[in-house]
Amino acid sequence: MSRTFLITGVSSGLGRAFATAALEAGHTVIGTVRNPDQVAAFEQFAPGRAHARVLDVTDTDAIAPTVAAVEGKVGPIDVLVNNAGYGVEGTFEETPPDTFRHQFDVNVFGVIAVTQAVLPRMRERRAGHILFVTSMGGLRAFPGLAAYHGSKFAVEGIAATLAQEVAPFGVHVTAIEPGSFRTDWAGRSMHRVESTIADYDPIFVPIRERRLDMRGQQLGDPAQAGRALLAIVEAEKPPTHLILGSDALRLVADARSAFDAETAAWNELSKSTDYLDGEQIA
Repeated sequence: MSRTFLITGVSSGLGRAFATAALEAGHTVIGTVRNPDQVAAFEQFAPGRAHARVLDVTDTDAIAPTVAAVEGKVGPIDVLVNNAGYGVEGTFEETPPDTFRHQFDVNVFGVIAVTQAVLPRMRERRAGHILFVTSMGGLRAFPGLAAYHGSKFAVEGIAATLAQEVAPFGVHVTAIEPGSFRTDWAGRSMHRVESTIADYDPIFVPIRERRLDMRGQQLGDPAQAGRALLAIVEAEKPPTHLILGSDALRLVADARSAFDAETAAWNELSKSTDYLDGEQIA
């Protein structure tokens, strides 16, 4: 069955891979780009089925009119893929509040605005699928990515809540958590905060160097990610979470095991905060 996709951030990376897979499967894709000179390059990929719209997801006043115009011209949006985003690399202490704020403006508030613009018509039609591209960094954390992790953990919480709220309306919600893929995430799409506090060098410098060294050698294949996205869109009962990549599976499992072990170790103290049996709340 042919569907109409709205995918944010299709100029490169996973967004382009998702759009390519959908177009090659015969679907229609409306893709958002940041620059007008990217429109023709995207639309020529599949004339008549590839539609580009210039949209900055932080321009929240432009989002609802853009979505309404798209649905008026192209048709109802069946699948929304919230992909647009970027990463901030830097220790928490060295990352300015304005940098945190912009990270959330793009990765969280932009996602909220796009989803709220698309959701009402999906709810009315009692059909649709909303996908949030978060990260394995929305399920576990690493040093030097406080702003990025904060934004992705936030989206994970939003997606988990939304999934429960819209399930009665036949609208599916899936959070996709990619591991390391061969995209520009660690290059052009990464904002690197200047390191000025030497105390952090022993832990942070090796992490930054390894991330730079791994560019172009990451385990994940974006084309395979595109095929995985289509598989869950076509599933009768799609998952609420889909981790992409064996590296992400391993690293998330390690973090969950450590969490479970720590929880068990402090189990008695956790339970000690309950009211004692028979004691009434004053």
